[in-house]
Amino acid sequence: MVDDASILHVEHTDEGVLRLTMDDQRSRNALSEIMMKSLIEELTKVYSNDAVRVVVIASNGPVFSAGHDLKEITKVRNQNDFGEEYFKKLFDTCSALMKLIVAYPKPVIAEVSGIATAAGCQLVASCDLATSSDSAQFATPGVNIGLFCSTPMVALSRNVSKKHAMEMLLTGDMINAKKAKDIGLINNHFQPEELTKETMVLANKIASKSSSTVSVGKGAFYTQSELDLYAAYEYTSQVMVKNILQEDAKEGIDAFLEKRSPEWE
Repeated sequence: MVDDASILHVEHTDEGVLRLTMDDQRSRNALSEIMMKSLIEELTKVYSNDAVRVVVIASNGPVFSAGHDLKEITKVRNQNDFGEEYFKKLFDTCSALMKLIVAYPKPVIAEVSGIATAAGCQLVASCDLATSSDSAQFATPGVNIGLFCSTPMVALSRNVSKKHAMEMLLTGDMINAKKAKDIGLINNHFQPEELTKETMVLANKIASKSSSTVSVGKGAFYTQSELDLYAAYEYTSQVMVKNILQEDAKEGIDAFLEKRSPEWE
């Protein structure tokens, strides 16, 4: 039995960044049931913790995540229902993790040091921001093994253009970090030895902002993106009114006018 504490390392920084590092290299950091539940558990623990302002999901080893564990999937086919109940629970858990990340009140950054395929690529696309090493590669290769990446498609198609998403989904080909940046799957890529440092520069910059303002903004971003233009402006105007009445907005404006650093509540 794999110990969930050994496959997911948890680190809190003084700047308010929570680093969750996947470390199940024997399964290429597969999004197994235990790995996904571990991520959900750690994210849920600090959901309302004001000391945590930003979350980084990283990994150890040459593979960020190979997606679902195909050995695990094959093993349960011997059950009376051919694994149907298990598969439903597996994909429901995966969807719950991805939805949690999108709805999370704190920004979540994927730090991709290696290969991210299938549900691993879905995890990258579900995060608010993503950085990678120059050598990182990305793919949704389910089509190559007769299992179309339908759930990864949800996150992928909401981050890159339809034609780029369809190209990845229909060919299953790997793309490199440069193309991943060009199509909007990641924000930037760096030399491998610089990746964590540059990711933390980004995380700490966001962590220095008003956490309540960032939370309001993240929620509004995803909500308005699903609305038509007129409804989006009506909704975001209401958000702006609520936001401007908050103490941090008053403090931020006062600090700007007084040419000093703000002291966030």
